[in-house]
Formats: sequence, structure tokens, C-alpha cells
Amino acid sequence: MNKISYIILCFVSLLSCSEDHDDAVQTLSNYTQGSTFELGAVIACAASDKNTGEILTFYYPESGASNVRFYETKTIELDENDFTNYIINPLENEPFFNGYLGKFMQNASIEKWIIITFELNGEIKISNPIRSRQISKPTVWNDNVIINQSQSGMPNFMWEDNPEGGNAIYFQIVSDENDNLLSGTYTYENQFQYYNTNNVVLNVTTQTPPDLILNENYNFTLMDVSLDNWVNWVIQKSFIAE
Repeated sequence: MNKISYIILCFVSLLSCSEDHDDAVQTLSNYTQGSTFELGAVIACAASDKNTGEILTFYYPESGASNVRFYETKTIELDENDFTNYIINPLENEPFFNGYLGKFMQNASIEKWIIITFELNGEIKISNPIRSRQISKPTVWNDNVIINQSQSGMPNFMWEDNPEGGNAIYFQIVSDENDNLLSGTYTYENQFQYYNTNNVVLNVTTQTPPDLILNENYNFTLMDVSLDNWVNWVIQKSFIAE
């Protein structure tokens, strides 16, 4: 073997080892190795966009959260509980509801498992696995909600129960016309009243919501979330406070 061939062979071998090493470093298993982490500590879900079919992955960044990461498997057939199957995807996260929530957007031709992580109080916080279903069960978007405003300033939102099948929980957002989130709540029931938390099972509202101003415009958003954190159904509807 001449000297030039030997140098090329060594360079290719070094590059190959470097790529393997980089791949290992970028796995969720490697990221969490030797660190304190908490499972199920990031609230996250995903839906398919109504126009583009892109996967929209939403998450709730707790106050003080940093280093938000997006991990995914190569295929849906891999074990969703094995961290070695998750590789980081350096997607840019975007503010949602003016930063109250966060959002990742991606085009994907195959379905996969997704995990969102961030760091908080010296720990790595990890979401439950999210199964994308943008091909097998695209998210249905509509405005099918009944808004009863017989009690002034406290609209009662009611929607069809489990319309697409597979429901585990409902996530409701009430926001103003500038997309500022006023309340974010979860219920098992297909009904929520602003702002009555009697049937709320999880609340991401950080401050006491303001009273609605009569004759002002507001928005209601609902996500029908499955057990594997895929959003089956999304409602978006504007209303005027009465």
C-alpha cells in the first residue's frame, strides 16, 4: 500500500469513528447517562397541521426551563421506552401562544416516537413518548364547540365526546385576540367553564386568569389527546364575551 492510499484509508476510518461517536453522543441514553432525570415531567403532545400535514409538537416549558431538546426514533417499530433508540433532531423551537407554550414543526414521511426534554433545577426533565400518527390518523381540525354564555363572563364550552376515538384527556386554552394565553387546563370531561376548576385534573395556568371583558374578542382552543399523546382532534373558535 502506498503512502497516499494509507493516508486516505486512515482518514476514512477516523471519519467513520467520529460519526459513530457523534451518533452515540446525540442519543437520549448518552445525554441522560450519569445525570439525574425525571420521567413524565414534560407536558407534551403532537398533532398534524391542517394544511401542510407537518408534525406539530407542543410542549409546556416550566418557568426556568432551559436547553429544550427534541429527540425522535428512526421508525415507529422501535421500542419507545429504550433511550438508545432516540436521536436528537436539532429543530428550532418556536413560541406558541406568545411563548407560554413551545412548538416544534417538521416534515416527516414516516411515523416515529418523539420525546421532548429540558433542564430544570439541576435535573433533565423528560416527556412521555409521543407517537406521531400524521399518516395513519391525521389530526381533524374544526370549530365544533357549543359556547353557553348564560352566566356572564364565565362561558361554558361543550364539545362532542371522543369524536375520533382513542381519547385519554382534553386540553383547553382560552386566549385573547392577541394570542395571550389566559388559561390552560385539562379535563376528562367534554366540558370546561371559564374559570371554574371543579372538573380540572391538570392546570398549567400560572396566574389567576383575568375576568373576561364584555364585548371583547377571545379564542377557544381544544386538543383531544390520546394515551400516546397524539392529538386526534383540534377545535379553534373565536367568540365575543357576553
